[in-house]
Amino acid sequence: MRPIQLLAAASLAVFAQAIPAVAQSQPPYLDDRSRPQQLIRSLYNAINRHEYGRAYSYFADPPAPSFDDYEKGFAGTQSVEVLTGVPFADAGAGTVRYHLPVAILAQNTNGEAHVFAGCYVLRLSSPTAQTTPYTPMVIESGRLRPANGDLAAVLPTRCSDDEPERTEDELLLQQAREAFRAIYGGECQISDTEEEDDAPRHYRISWRPSWGSEDTPDEELDLFRFFCYRGAYNEVHAYLVRSDLTGSIVPLAFATPELEITYEDDDSEKPATDIRIVGYQAENMLVNSDYDPDSMTITSHSKWRGLGDAFSSGTWLFRQGKFTLVKYEVDPSYDGEINPVTVLDYDTAP
Repeated sequence: MRPIQLLAAASLAVFAQAIPAVAQSQPPYLDDRSRPQQLIRSLYNAINRHEYGRAYSYFADPPAPSFDDYEKGFAGTQSVEVLTGVPFADAGAGTVRYHLPVAILAQNTNGEAHVFAGCYVLRLSSPTAQTTPYTPMVIESGRLRPANGDLAAVLPTRCSDDEPERTEDELLLQQAREAFRAIYGGECQISDTEEEDDAPRHYRISWRPSWGSEDTPDEELDLFRFFCYRGAYNEVHAYLVRSDLTGSIVPLAFATPELEITYEDDDSEKPATDIRIVGYQAENMLVNSDYDPDSMTITSHSKWRGLGDAFSSGTWLFRQGKFTLVKYEVDPSYDGEINPVTVLDYDTAP
């Protein structure tokens, strides 16, 4: 067996028991070689779905003496959970090698659980230089060793001393970028080269929990704003958050009023005679938005047309780990004048 193909030889016997003997609900199919993290997630997705041939195909060289040996290795483990870190790209002549930190939790059918941590090396030959048969990104090698602790605690920050040292904030921002790409890649304009105005913004918010005393340490939350796309007169942003409590980076949704507007003579160029809130909905993006650290508020201002005379604007206040809608204004008339009506206004004091 090649000692660094799937796991270190010493840990392979424990880890490789990765699939239940009894039928269980399968995770959704994932086969994505677009990025290093996605390829490794696809590997473990194939293992968890019993699709060993697919898992075997992700390696540049066979990870076991034969496919039968590889498949037999997954005989007594129930499932595998994987956490990936931030890849380091080492570009050569026509080839890029990615060094990706990984931590996994293997659950055995006998109730035992085993944690491993280490790194994979993945290789992508220049797509533009290839002809046929085309070779997508492949796993070149991997070495995971037994570890103690939860996955976030044992996940390496880098794979070798040759990699540049990256600060915790740099690693966290890169993780947020990957989460943004995974969540909003189908909706937003995502580029590896960003203009300064389109660069993500990162804020760390601290607060004293309401139940705490003077000796209680502050809690922290990381807020990320990402550019999504822009039109003629509006710019759209998505927000992600990470709390120390969970360690996960997740999308932030915003409560937004659903309005029923009545116009004089049913003419939207005339004043509105009635504006009422008929419900609330959760929006995962805001228009022309920003976060103000001093007031701990996110504001948005959505122009309904380029003139800016018709618009809606909202204010979401950060309180005790959450953003709450505290003010909402709307000017629904396309009359050339700016006359907003406040339809919701709560005390905005933190």
